[in-house]
Amino acid sequence: MTPTDARDAAVAEAIRAGRTSLGIELGSTRIKACLVGENPTDVLAVGSHDWENRFEARLWTYSLDDVWSGLQAAYTDLVADVQARYGVTPDTFGAIGVSAMMHGYLAFDAAGGLLVPFRTWRNTNTGPAVAALTELFEVNIPHRWSIAHLYQAVLDAEPHVPRIDFFTTLAGYVHWRLTGRRVLGVGDASGMFPIDSQTRDYDADLLTRFAGLGTGLDLPVLLPEVLTAGTPAGDLTAEGAALLDPTGALRPGIPLCPPEGDAGTGMVATGAVAPRTGNVSAGTSIFAMVVLERPLQHAHHELDLVTTPAGDPVAMVHCNNGASELAAWAAMFARFAEAAGTPLDADAVYETLFREALTGDADAGGLVAYNHLAGEPIAGLDEGRPLFVRTPDSSFTLANAMRAQLYGVFGTLALGMRVLEDEGVALDRMFAHGGMFRTAGVAQRFLAGALGAPVAVGDTAAEGGPWGMAVLASYLAPARAGTDLATYLDREVFAAADVTVVDPDPADVTGFAAYLDRYRAGLAIEAAAVAAL
Repeated sequence: MTPTDARDAAVAEAIRAGRTSLGIELGSTRIKACLVGENPTDVLAVGSHDWENRFEARLWTYSLDDVWSGLQAAYTDLVADVQARYGVTPDTFGAIGVSAMMHGYLAFDAAGGLLVPFRTWRNTNTGPAVAALTELFEVNIPHRWSIAHLYQAVLDAEPHVPRIDFFTTLAGYVHWRLTGRRVLGVGDASGMFPIDSQTRDYDADLLTRFAGLGTGLDLPVLLPEVLTAGTPAGDLTAEGAALLDPTGALRPGIPLCPPEGDAGTGMVATGAVAPRTGNVSAGTSIFAMVVLERPLQHAHHELDLVTTPAGDPVAMVHCNNGASELAAWAAMFARFAEAAGTPLDADAVYETLFREALTGDADAGGLVAYNHLAGEPIAGLDEGRPLFVRTPDSSFTLANAMRAQLYGVFGTLALGMRVLEDEGVALDRMFAHGGMFRTAGVAQRFLAGALGAPVAVGDTAAEGGPWGMAVLASYLAPARAGTDLATYLDREVFAAADVTVVDPDPADVTGFAAYLDRYRAGLAIEAAAVAAL
């Protein structure tokens, strides 16, 4: 037997015995599953399913039928990967964890029926509620938070409000259906209602202030129970097993860890859960998480105060628009290459365009790109209109155009990060993950210039959020009891990680600052485009 055969046989036995952890994440465009072994850095198999949100009745949503068909498809894909690699069919796991897009609004009646279609994080129709709650609580309440959606429904006198028995996030909903438990990891819960980092539970004073509004809603009863990482969060029921695996092979009784949001799993996947560390996750949206050493001095509309999965305070800069507009430009160039008779695959297109961007001017030659496909509260926009802007004397080259597009992905994020700088928040290192960082040394370098801080990219986060969720599931094991999350990640997950760190180039820092000045000034153009088109 060769060493590879011996390893595969050992892995097959571990899978049969359930010495594994399964992480599942429902992202904006893909549902992914990741299976890890007893060592959580050992990725054994993966599965995925593509899906898309819908814009219905002027709200972004996903149907619950799509949630379950997508979960089943991703799980089936993972099982097929296990079978192809190791010749076994898993029927149990050591632990399971579910994560999903944070925030949003899923409200149910006493019979468990959905009262209104799922309202996702992408919706920005909650302005009046945001203004009222931010003033009442004296902390920033973002448009996408669950409490903003609930209070907006109250202000709009929506008929479903008196019938609400329970409301939660997407991860909380899936976990509830799998286990029967109405619970939520503290990181995801911090996107529903403000958390007190001392008690690691909903802020009692702010719950009292909300009660004073006279809505008739008993918020502590309606909200899911808050749990920190490593706390048992229920077991897979027979009904839950059938929902995840319609073939009937999956056995009930598997423990689940607290469900988390994609921001929390991004922090875990990058090992950024200790003070003075942070991470940037770039996908359909882009957000930065910075773990705080001390409370902020002021409330800022650009910053959300959330927590790590362990309940420690975090400043979050969340932008609704990430790399989607960049992807649209790459697709256009891919079609040009095809039409010219020299077709390139997607990776080659990105590699070519990103490398070209490196040769551009540090300030992108006076070009400005706005990636706003959807509304962007940090930029003061209720809706988005992607724009590419130049003046007659701008240096309009391919290199500068692509540099402007890459800078544009980080533009709104940088506005929020400048607020953290003004608060005196220090950063030792930011860890970046997402598809745009696959071309080595380009987006990573530009982000370092945008943030003025070292940026790390590593192979441990290759599977992203679902791997981070699998790590949280593995943290549930009794052997990890008494070890705090930061120590567990540092010693058992990232100790031997292969990480590349890029320090900010002074020319990039100066060039991006000039770009951001133009970007900020040109937001009036964005607002005019929304009004005119």
